[in-house]
Amino acid sequence: MRADTRDFRALFLGDTPLLDTRAPVEFAKGAFPGAVNLPLMSDAERHKVGLCYKQQGQDAAIALGHRLVSGAVKAERVAAWAAFAQAHPDGYLYCFRGGLRSQISQAWLREEAGIAYPRVIGGYKAMRGFLLETIEQAIAECGFVVLGGMTGTGKTDVLRQLDHGLDLEAHAHHRGSSFGKHATGQPAQIDFDNSLAIDILKKRAAGCRQFVVEDESQAIGSCSLPFGLYQGMQRYPVVWLEDTQPGRVQRILRDYVIDLCGEFIALHGEQDGFGLYAARLRQSLDNIARRLGGERHRRLAALMDEALARQAGDGSVDAHRAWIEPLLTEYYDPMYAYQRQAKAARIIFTGNHQEVLDYLRGSGHPSP
Repeated sequence: MRADTRDFRALFLGDTPLLDTRAPVEFAKGAFPGAVNLPLMSDAERHKVGLCYKQQGQDAAIALGHRLVSGAVKAERVAAWAAFAQAHPDGYLYCFRGGLRSQISQAWLREEAGIAYPRVIGGYKAMRGFLLETIEQAIAECGFVVLGGMTGTGKTDVLRQLDHGLDLEAHAHHRGSSFGKHATGQPAQIDFDNSLAIDILKKRAAGCRQFVVEDESQAIGSCSLPFGLYQGMQRYPVVWLEDTQPGRVQRILRDYVIDLCGEFIALHGEQDGFGLYAARLRQSLDNIARRLGGERHRRLAALMDEALARQAGDGSVDAHRAWIEPLLTEYYDPMYAYQRQAKAARIIFTGNHQEVLDYLRGSGHPSP
């Protein structure tokens, strides 16, 4: 039998298959990428055992647990674990603290299915602690550069071409603006943290000593940046990305119209998908109505409605430029111009896509 492990670094670097025996409610609050939840107890069973533990102590709670998970219920759960173990012979199982639940799962697998399967010592809590420490260590030990630029300049496009780029918006599944929601929801905060930490871990293992991050607010939609990272981003050097106005409008059209519409249609079908996409676009504009001001919001909303009607009729998207361009020039650009002025002393390089890529890859900037 492979030994139980506490080598969390190897687990995450190797994308090791992980069998999570926690209850579904625990898993939903936060999990590791690729982990599969095959719980020892359902939420209701766990709740009953927890009450019993408080009222009658550990022995009574364990006895109740064995009564609740017995017979056909037990056989079904062991069969699911056995199938996972057979499909993933290099994997590990764990519970919250690496204690009783994972030990019981291990024992039942061995006794009922004849499979000796190792567990993670310390369980989810220890692995989660390791990942949070990974983020803190990177903040303390690595260099960081912030990639700034006006809305629509393609900062994310640049980041994705860098071996040492950390795509915070990808981890948050949000584009980081009022229009930034995707057709599917965002991860839980814990999932965001875990995903980011594993990304950092793998890049550091590959030799990265410096990282590039996009200039973000403390919150990307519902996900909050690690506080130490956000604090650092207020003092890290800045590389400023520039692009033409037509290029920026085209990129906004791609991200917030063409791609977003495609996401909704892929999920919900042509008719329902388009309706949901149109509602999302209108809601995104409504969310900034107060900051736009009443007259400007009404003007842009009318242009958006006209563009959506034309898109629904013949599939053309060019009419969306009529609201995108004034939204950039009248709303976003003044905010970003102010931000650039505030960051002026930290800007170490300014250029277009290729110039910024070359610089960040090492031309004028230390190699990662």
